[in-house]
Amino acid sequence: MSGADLLAHLGEPGPLLSQDAKPIFAEPWQAEIVALAAAMVAQGRFTAMRWSDALGAEIRAALAAGAPDTAATYYQSVLAAVEALVKETSLMTAEQLAARKAQWIRAYEHTPHGAPVELAAGDHH
Repeated sequence: MSGADLLAHLGEPGPLLSQDAKPIFAEPWQAEIVALAAAMVAQGRFTAMRWSDALGAEIRAALAAGAPDTAATYYQSVLAAVEALVKETSLMTAEQLAARKAQWIRAYEHTPHGAPVELAAGDHH
């Protein structure tokens, strides 16, 4: 079967689905943070073992704090683990990370509904 035949057979691409046929990623940021973590491992920013340990620690901490065992908690833990490793590996300081997050919030607040959020829009103070 040629590549074109294979693509035609597969049909239109759709969301990745879990075993119960629900989308794995409910929101684009979830896919993006998982991809970012994978890229950071691939670039050698931290090892896969360190990533696994950090993610596991964040999940355990969230559950111990009373968070529900849901996909939302998992992706919040992924985000927290990436942020922790970014600081741990000195890719950004806590202050730099806080400033970037504030910039993204401002960008979101200054972006018209339905338009893509661009970081430059967060330069407005």
